Amino acid sequence: MIIPYQQIVPDTLHNLIEYYVLREGTDYGDSEVPLARKVQQVMQQLQRDEVVIVYSELHESINLMPKQVFLQQQAEQDAS
Repeated sequence: MIIPYQQIVPDTLHNLIEYYVLREGTDYGDSEVPLARKVQQVMQQLQRDEVVIVYSELHESINLMPKQVFLQQQAEQDAS
């Protein structure tokens, strides 16, 4: 289930994005990108509808993922 980011309290949303960024450990190349910039980039992706916040009832967890990946997973589940 997608949870619209606008429905999440701003502090909670910030903490969720920060946790996601720290957990992902993404490689940004030769230069180090500050945490605040990484959080800002993810927030912009949410605003552009490129990334979604997904709640899994089965796993009782919340995650951020590219919208296309989520839609693909949903299509695969619907097909089976």
